[in-house]
Amino acid sequence: MAKLFHDIIFGPINSRRFGVSLGINTLPLENKVCNFNCIYCECGWTDLKNNTANFFSEAIISKNIREKFKLFASQNLKLDAITFAGNGEPTMHPKFKEIVACAKENRDLHFPGTPIIVLSNGFLLNSKKVIEGLELADERIMKLDAGTNDLFQLIDQPIKRKDLDWYISKLLQLNFPIKIQTMFLRGVYNGQEIDNTKPDEIRAWINLLQKINPKEVMLYTIDRIPPSHTIVSVELDELFKIHRQLLGLGINAKVYS
Repeated sequence: MAKLFHDIIFGPINSRRFGVSLGINTLPLENKVCNFNCIYCECGWTDLKNNTANFFSEAIISKNIREKFKLFASQNLKLDAITFAGNGEPTMHPKFKEIVACAKENRDLHFPGTPIIVLSNGFLLNSKKVIEGLELADERIMKLDAGTNDLFQLIDQPIKRKDLDWYISKLLQLNFPIKIQTMFLRGVYNGQEIDNTKPDEIRAWINLLQKINPKEVMLYTIDRIPPSHTIVSVELDELFKIHRQLLGLGINAKVYS
């Protein structure tokens, strides 16, 4: 069953990667809005026929940020992170930059020192305003689930006609540090085998990481029921094997379980 967030400000939740995290959802509450259709997404499938985006206005989202941050601060809530995530791709909101700026202002007022994190698939990196919004955040965590375009298209299924080379070229143009998150999985989808832990795939993925030079690589596997029920998680031992490979090459990495 798809897990949608039914509030603009949600949580705080106990995240396996970010600790006590307060979420900001810039997207509609009634449906997923994304330019990817990942086979493992906890929010379910992207509705390709009705992928409409009835966004809340910047004013409404900013009002929620101001009110909820003030409320939680009055309750002496201790946060480890403030995270832009939610029902799809957060950078798709047309006022993403302004919303991040509002979150940053109210973070400084109520939760100074708490990092603002954006989780993104990076497929709007052709937008100057999106890049400026990402630059306002403290941490930017970008997706890289495959080392080859064929597997990338199978796992992440971008809706627009953009490929992995395009994405990597945009990452290389960024003037701020990023982290990379990779979901490891295997199974069958539409009659095709999927396994991004195979040696050839790992080699191609590592080659891309060496070009990107991320601040950290976050390794994890499926923790919730994916929309494709023929896709499964990989064993933790396998993640640690990949982790050791990265460390041996001088690439900072961490396994999140």
